[in-house]
Amino acid sequence: MPGDIVKIIRTLEILMRFLIFMCGEGLGHTGRCIAIGKELLATGHEVYFGAYGYSKELIEKEGYKVYKIAQELRLVRNSGRFDLKESVKCTLSTMDIAGVYQVLNLVKSSRADAVISDGYYLGILAAHMKNIPVYIVANQSNMIEFFQENGFFMSFLGKLTKRFYDQVYGIVHAIIVPDFPYPYTVCRNNLSFPRNVQPKIKYSGPIIRKRPEKATAKNLIHPHVLCTIGGFGYRFPILQKVISTAKLDKNIHYTIVTGPNISPAQLTEVPENVEVQEFIADLFSYYKSTDVVISACGHGTTMETLSYGVPMLVFPDEGQREQENNAQLVDEMGYGKRMDYQMTADSLLKSIKEVLGSRKIKDNTNMLKNMAYELEGAVFMRKLLEKEIPVHAVPKDGDTPSS
Repeated sequence: MPGDIVKIIRTLEILMRFLIFMCGEGLGHTGRCIAIGKELLATGHEVYFGAYGYSKELIEKEGYKVYKIAQELRLVRNSGRFDLKESVKCTLSTMDIAGVYQVLNLVKSSRADAVISDGYYLGILAAHMKNIPVYIVANQSNMIEFFQENGFFMSFLGKLTKRFYDQVYGIVHAIIVPDFPYPYTVCRNNLSFPRNVQPKIKYSGPIIRKRPEKATAKNLIHPHVLCTIGGFGYRFPILQKVISTAKLDKNIHYTIVTGPNISPAQLTEVPENVEVQEFIADLFSYYKSTDVVISACGHGTTMETLSYGVPMLVFPDEGQREQENNAQLVDEMGYGKRMDYQMTADSLLKSIKEVLGSRKIKDNTNMLKNMAYELEGAVFMRKLLEKEIPVHAVPKDGDTPSS
């Protein structure tokens, strides 16, 4: 009897249904979307995900329902440098018209009260065509920077891209920047919105999958450096350089995460103060326990690291303006130090020791940790949606979107 009462109460609740799309180029988009979906599900709403590639696999590992969508963007890198021209060629040559209809059908059949898109623009356009409120999560809008100094054609393409983005920002209901509010915004050099959409912009604070108070600390030997630079082939020299650095001072311990394109076996002459892992299911336990994080300064990893109050050493990919801009802010704001691919092992060790010994950097990152705790990015997002979206007080049990 009590169970029946609970079921009746839940049926009478005013629930909403959300469809969440994400770009799969970089797992920062995926992590944020999982955090948003988890928060919405925990408060009784229905959530469906649209993703592709490794993002889709990650969501499925988390136990959520996800529909495969077409990949709309393909990024190409060459020897550690972002290659814009090849990225454009690859994106245009692999466009999937059938995938466009697939996304349109998914939006239509989902009967969503709102669509949330993190960097996936086809989902935004499909929702707009179906008159469904759409909310964009964006940590980068100054895309024209990518096209500068690349010749006349690329400059012209950059202007077209900017015009497209500006039109997209005009049709969405709100633009959520998943970062700290100004002046602490790490991605602020990557933001450039038209004046007419300024009222739509909301700073949610970092949106991360697991908050520090929910994470279980690892038993690590200190001082400890966590390297999450990633296992893309062109970053192999950085991983090998970290190993060379570890040999110079055996009192500092390291955890290196490889994968997906580099296996631990490829790293040679690994000293005893270094642990190499191909995959770590719960990086948040390491964030809670480590003293410094080495990363490429993608926005998602940066927000996770700083939300845990951990200083950073960052190696942005050359030519990847988003990462380079993030790295510049990390350095300028005293959240860590910017590195480069040409750095020697001696210089890297010196920088690690500087960051480990800096009270100012630690105070700055602890301040961000406290700010992230107060802001509760995923909760902010959920409350915004509940406040703004017209609600249908009609049970929707049994309806599921077609794939």
